[in-house]
Amino acid sequence: MTRLEGKTALITGAARGIGEAIARRFAAEGAFVWVTDIDPAGADVAASIGGRFALLDVTDEAAWDRVMAEVGTLDIMVNNAGITGFEGDPAHHDPENASLADWRHVHAVNLDGTFLGCRAAIRAMRAKRAGSIINISSRSGIVGIPAAAAYASSKGAIRNHTKSVALWCAQQGLAIRCNSIHPAAILTPMWEPMLGTTPEEREAATRAFVADTPLKRFGTADEVAAMAAYLASDESAYVTGSEFHIDGGILAGSAASPE
Repeated sequence: MTRLEGKTALITGAARGIGEAIARRFAAEGAFVWVTDIDPAGADVAASIGGRFALLDVTDEAAWDRVMAEVGTLDIMVNNAGITGFEGDPAHHDPENASLADWRHVHAVNLDGTFLGCRAAIRAMRAKRAGSIINISSRSGIVGIPAAAAYASSKGAIRNHTKSVALWCAQQGLAIRCNSIHPAAILTPMWEPMLGTTPEEREAATRAFVADTPLKRFGTADEVAAMAAYLASDESAYVTGSEFHIDGGILAGSAASPE
């Protein structure tokens, strides 16, 4: 596992979940990894894989400038940091009742953060005229989510911005590739509050959440990380502007939005 040997990667939102799994996979593949997050716990992840930690609010343009000045040149950028909008106090996120403030907050983290990350990556990769940018979108970037309209909108915009970045870099004569990954139900800490506390509750909740998934199970963060490792490596040198679904087959037969 040395596909990324000699490469430097930066991953946002890497303190836990999918971002942490990608950081660990990249390090195992030989990359030097910058773990970034607003959660200081990212420092423990970085220490455990021999990387570096940087505190980064992806919505803060000045913070991006500070971090990238420290990073210097870059080979791989993973724009993973994101929120659903349901992390704090209960709030409506449907198209009729969502507040403008909540709508903007979700877009600021998910979409603005990805825009700033892509911009920073292109500038940092110009020195080598090559690199890989990986944007973490979602199944929700393909279909509508009535109760999470801002999340779905932001992830759909990430999908499209990925293609704009890919085309821009190609037009500039740069071998900087940009692709998006679209996970569906991936079992990460985000799901824990919804699964219940007893084994019986967890079993019932799990069955309900994956009922419309052909493979009838949650995906794992490691499975997303495996796809990211391929896109980060030179094995995918002819792949850009593409989208990769990790959804247990759910979009193969239906694009119906979930309840």
